[in-house]
Amino acid sequence: MAQTMAEKILAAHAGLEEVVPGQLVECDLDLVLANDITAPIAIKTVREIGASVFDKDKICLVPDHYAPNKDIKSAEQTKVTRDFAHEMAITHYFEQGCMGIEHALLPERGIVVPGDLVIGADSHTCTYGGIGAFSTGVGSTDAGVGMATGRAWFKVPETIRIEVEGELPPGATAKDIILYVIGLIGVDGALYQAMEFAGSTIEDLSVEGRLTIANMAIEAGGKAGLFEVDEKCRDYVSRRSQRQIVEYHPDPDAHYKQVLRIDAADIVPMVSWPHLPSNTHPVTESRHIFVDQAVIGSCTNGRIEDMRAAAEVLCGRTVNDNVRCIVIPATQGVWLECVHEGLMDIFVNAHCVVSTPTCGPCLGGYMGILAAGERCISTTNRNFVGRMGDPTSEVYLASPAVAAASAIMGHIALPSDL
Repeated sequence: MAQTMAEKILAAHAGLEEVVPGQLVECDLDLVLANDITAPIAIKTVREIGASVFDKDKICLVPDHYAPNKDIKSAEQTKVTRDFAHEMAITHYFEQGCMGIEHALLPERGIVVPGDLVIGADSHTCTYGGIGAFSTGVGSTDAGVGMATGRAWFKVPETIRIEVEGELPPGATAKDIILYVIGLIGVDGALYQAMEFAGSTIEDLSVEGRLTIANMAIEAGGKAGLFEVDEKCRDYVSRRSQRQIVEYHPDPDAHYKQVLRIDAADIVPMVSWPHLPSNTHPVTESRHIFVDQAVIGSCTNGRIEDMRAAAEVLCGRTVNDNVRCIVIPATQGVWLECVHEGLMDIFVNAHCVVSTPTCGPCLGGYMGILAAGERCISTTNRNFVGRMGDPTSEVYLASPAVAAASAIMGHIALPSDL
């Protein structure tokens, strides 16, 4: 029977020849992930089961949400995670100083590779579909069971295929592609469905761009966001991992719940207005919106490609006197690349705040909390009510270049407006 990427990966990990949408399957896991917020609950579940971890090499613990610790409670959360990692001799525990935002860190370190089946106690675990893995977010209890047993139950999702063809207009990026798609189908348009991306536009994207798109599949309700492995992906992974990869390609006659065909020429630089990622508007219709803060970073747009895009706009310019611009390289590796390439000089000279890697402001944790009525343009992935601070504050989602231009202008703007 012809199958999609999602169906092939789940079938292989369930030890079956084929699966069909709606089927319940129990699968072997290649990796279980948790962070400083979700790991303590997962660890409690492991201890309640009375088990150890199923494989110390297939657990990943990353303190990134409130690390470096912002207060006593966050320090206690991180200590629970750290002590468990040491007790179980977890191979992939990343202490502060060696860490990064989890969904940028794992592909960078080659911990996830094509063909893997990954669950993580974080909704943006879907990021790894950008390199051909089936990865999805789960609750902390499910993650704990996965840590103890190495297995998890899945309902095989239906798949939406999204084909983007042609050349993007000037200034449009991978972030704009996914904002356009979410605006098109809505925040529940792919609810519990895999999103399979294809087409010449997708093929032209860097791996970093594909990871950005996969990261936000959950913002359309997607169970996973999947990209086929190609030469770009193979090169990216081979430079980071010695693990054997397995490629799963969809069959030409695979059945999809829906096929969306998008002309890349229709995708312009976009902004998601409050309070949903689907509330998308062209930047050209958003110039009247003044901002108090800009955040450039996160698991969505904190990779070196994103830092370069922001630096290109900020170079030789300074942030508006009425705006705070916070730049957060997603990993220590990206932070060092910024130093070596001179990007840090550009950011500091432009009057940006540059942070150590952290999720910080994205979830309203710290390092950029908004006061009542303030507005932030951000390269993060969510703009729900109160997401970054006071319930009356507002978050606008955009690409790194648009966020940087807006920080300079003091209102939402394109680099070409400078």
